[in-house]
Amino acid sequence: MAKEIERKFLVRSDGWRSAVETKSALRQGYIASMDDRSVRVRILDGRKARLTIKIGRSTITRDEFEYDIPIAEAKELLQNAIGIVIEKTRYRVPYEGFVWEVDVFAGEHRGLVIAEVEMRSETDNPALPRWLGREVTGDFRYSNQALATEYERDRHGLSHSA
Repeated sequence: MAKEIERKFLVRSDGWRSAVETKSALRQGYIASMDDRSVRVRILDGRKARLTIKIGRSTITRDEFEYDIPIAEAKELLQNAIGIVIEKTRYRVPYEGFVWEVDVFAGEHRGLVIAEVEMRSETDNPALPRWLGREVTGDFRYSNQALATEYERDRHGLSHSA
């Protein structure tokens, strides 16, 4: 079992773009969604698929289990996703010893840009790039789970500004 330890921020400028290392197109949806756990299916660049189970209530750390699955099965699972299928491009941006993942959303959440940094421990203190906006770690509204499963219910209550 792996631990996911991350902080999340809105992005206020394009200052990160010049440092992009890689990018991937993601489509993801949730097969199960509860307060303290979720089951997600994700297709990466149309070529690889993963099933991810996340468990935990902590704002920074959760248990995470990931499994490669056949693309055909992932596509079928996405057809049965709860809410909407999230479309985004993920950019990997190294910054002072940490790798930030900047997600630029398309589709229903076009205009939303969120950066996450995964840490090795909760005591890590990554330097914060100037292009970051407000921290939204622990704000469930900005979790991919909420963006997918609660979109219809709270369509206009989410601010996409940093």
